[in-house]
Amino acid sequence: MNPIQRKDIKSGASVAIVLKQDQDTGYLTDGIVRDILTKSPSHPHGIKVRLMSGEVGRVKEIY
Repeated sequence: MNPIQRKDIKSGASVAIVLKQDQDTGYLTDGIVRDILTKSPSHPHGIKVRLMSGEVGRVKEIY
């Protein structure tokens, strides 16, 4: 599974994202995907998603 490919990420998937404020540290936040926010088929920094918790960030890992 590739976190920069939109087709590999589905609503309900378990992922680790990096939040905007954590980009410099690389700290990852785990959660379940609610919405996929990136419209393009891929993005070099990861697909942007909203988690069930409401947090928004770019996917770095897919579990």
